[in-house]
Amino acid sequence: MKIIEVLKFNRELINKLRNAGIRLEDADYVNLYDDYAAMHAQGNKVSYIVAVLAQRYAVSERKVYSLLKRFGRNCNSLTFVG
Repeated sequence: MKIIEVLKFNRELINKLRNAGIRLEDADYVNLYDDYAAMHAQGNKVSYIVAVLAQRYAVSERKVYSLLKRFGRNCNSLTFVG
């Protein structure tokens, strides 16, 4: 299967995800957010969690903060209507 075929088949879903503020590369960081939620539930401070996750996932602390902010937002509820 060619890339264009995958894109054509999933075009509607991809557009809905984009309109909801979701980036395709965000899927790479789902485990990072799960780790954040677990550490936060254990009572760790956010700055400590961010430092640990930045090292664990080989990204900058700024990237971790950005991901946490984006993943914590609500999707636009009108995005998935119709």
